[in-house]
Amino acid sequence: MALQERIELVEQRVNEACRRSGRLREDVHIIAVTKYVSLAMTESVLKHGLEHIGENRWQNAEEKWNALGNQGTWHFIGHLQTNKVKDVIGKFAYIHSLDRLSLAKELNNKAEALQMDVNCFVQVNVSGETSKYGLEPEQLVPFIKEMQAYPRIHIAGLMTMAPFEYEAEQTRPVFRGLRTLRDELNQLAITEDPIQHLSMGMSNDFEVAIEEGATWIRLGSILVGDKEEV
Repeated sequence: MALQERIELVEQRVNEACRRSGRLREDVHIIAVTKYVSLAMTESVLKHGLEHIGENRWQNAEEKWNALGNQGTWHFIGHLQTNKVKDVIGKFAYIHSLDRLSLAKELNNKAEALQMDVNCFVQVNVSGETSKYGLEPEQLVPFIKEMQAYPRIHIAGLMTMAPFEYEAEQTRPVFRGLRTLRDELNQLAITEDPIQHLSMGMSNDFEVAIEEGATWIRLGSILVGDKEEV
């Protein structure tokens, strides 16, 4: 299936999920996850009107960003090692994987040096899987309070990853859990502005994530495909 066909199919499914849950289509943003595809395919993704690009490792993203970084909006969606902050800061508009204070400190220091703010999603391990990164849910409120010490970090939202399930419906409690955590945070009014965004949902479960309030969905294989048919 060619890229344009995939885009149209995904758009149809996103629209249907929004309709089912009474949400506005414009409130759901698609990140095209290009981590496994080439520079040529990434360029084609941008040419087809997909503005948001997701990469999870700088060593895989470097060639693409050097060629295309002046196009679109780039999201760092993978686990970020502290020693790689210097590579991604100022290049990626959003970092979806803030999960520890040492990373917050390094991001804040590098952002301060560049006289810029950095938009971060705090990663929460709602599912409790030991294989996944992220704060435990009970760590979230103390962590957000600690962020007041890092004024260059702007908390854009929360992020989670659900377990892979053959039945997407099985992921619903994870996505609902992240939305509940966000709502509880906002009731506490810890942050200067209410937290709006939820980065959750991937190729196999994005419709459930939308129904539970996702504002950013991260789509790889279903959108850019396994073969590079542009």
